[in-house]
Amino acid sequence: MNKQASQVINESATLATTQHPRFATALRFWLKLGFVSFGGPTGQIAIMHTELVEKRRWISEARFLHALNYCMLLPGPEAQQLATYIGWLLHRTWGGVVAGGLFVLPSVAILWLLSYVYVAYGDVGWIAAAFYGLKPTVLAIVAAAVIRIGRRALKNGVMWAIAGGAFVAIFFLDIPFPVIILAAGIIGLLGFRFWPTRFKVLKAHGPMQDESAVIGDEHASPDHARPSLGRSMSVIVVCGLLWWVPILLVFAWLGSDHAVFHQGIFFSKAALVTFGGAYAVLPYVAQQAVDRFGWLAPGQMLDGLGLAETTPGPLIMVVQFVGFVGAWNNPGDLPPLLAATLGALITTWVTFVPCFLWIFLGAPYIEHLRTSEWLTAGLSGITAAVVGVVLNLAVWFGLHVLWPEQSRVDWFAVLVAAAALIALVRLKVGVVAIVGCGALAGVLSKSVGL
Repeated sequence: MNKQASQVINESATLATTQHPRFATALRFWLKLGFVSFGGPTGQIAIMHTELVEKRRWISEARFLHALNYCMLLPGPEAQQLATYIGWLLHRTWGGVVAGGLFVLPSVAILWLLSYVYVAYGDVGWIAAAFYGLKPTVLAIVAAAVIRIGRRALKNGVMWAIAGGAFVAIFFLDIPFPVIILAAGIIGLLGFRFWPTRFKVLKAHGPMQDESAVIGDEHASPDHARPSLGRSMSVIVVCGLLWWVPILLVFAWLGSDHAVFHQGIFFSKAALVTFGGAYAVLPYVAQQAVDRFGWLAPGQMLDGLGLAETTPGPLIMVVQFVGFVGAWNNPGDLPPLLAATLGALITTWVTFVPCFLWIFLGAPYIEHLRTSEWLTAGLSGITAAVVGVVLNLAVWFGLHVLWPEQSRVDWFAVLVAAAALIALVRLKVGVVAIVGCGALAGVLSKSVGL
């Protein structure tokens, strides 16, 4: 096992354990993760990989990648769905609810407060200053994760070629993310037919054997992960009611013409098409929210994206800002703050409830098919492509952080990123401390006019 992994959560334990975590222990971890999950899906997946696979060994490398590959195929934020999947594996349905819910709840509270400050006072400059220092620290976290995950997933030249092809396809050719993932899966399936030894590579090798993890390669899926038609129907009914009952209550209370009701309907539809991450769906959301519904102005949409980037949790949380400002600007007969709060809540609710549906409905079948050599080969191809996609995000993020103006290097960002990478890899400093120091450095730099 690579014991140079950083401590992501400020826990006293430094050695991995194979003891199954208690629910209370897992709850504390998921809560803390919700407060440090900066960096978009790349940074969030990196943090979970470091903490859950390398440090705590709650789940093996292959099982982690197996779950990640499934989440990559779903609409919605893959990092939040991955947390839900792993929480469900560890502690059944409530484990998934807690893991997925706590992944976003801190962001919900923080973004609600920032949204109120924005509409009431319009001064959030200190947030931008903090984010100025946060971005290069997150870049360091992402860079370390790309190296670690790539080292374990790219076992041979074929996998390297798939990863490289995925990077070229998305970075240079702008091919949509779902197309790349689908093509990689097909290549994996065909490759297994003609060259099986090169395409069944998900099992980890080396001193960190998956059997040492709480949920390892050779471990059977837990009893609650067994698929059944009755269970699937129950999930559909329960999640469907949770999804649509709040919308119907808003309809009964405020009527079909109120902005909050329209937000519930619109973002329910958007939740079904959010493939490829937040940046893939934001142009659609922005166009509809600004041009069709008139909930907010173009400049406000850009401000909301900036605020969402400064908070932990999925970047798709920007939809909460849209719901808040849209209802604030169109309160109807309600006080603006009450309307805005309802808009923020229902927008967030209908965005994330479907994520739990996809996991609780599909994960048991994915677990059941885990031993299928054909599926393993297909997922091996997807895993390699995901490395290329993650590298694309890292490069894109790095270019924007280190070269914010194409002709000028931001040397402050370069120094902070380098220091964070050294602290993370060499000195084993925890990510919580790194993120905090980065934010503080950003505020100090702006205060002295750097």
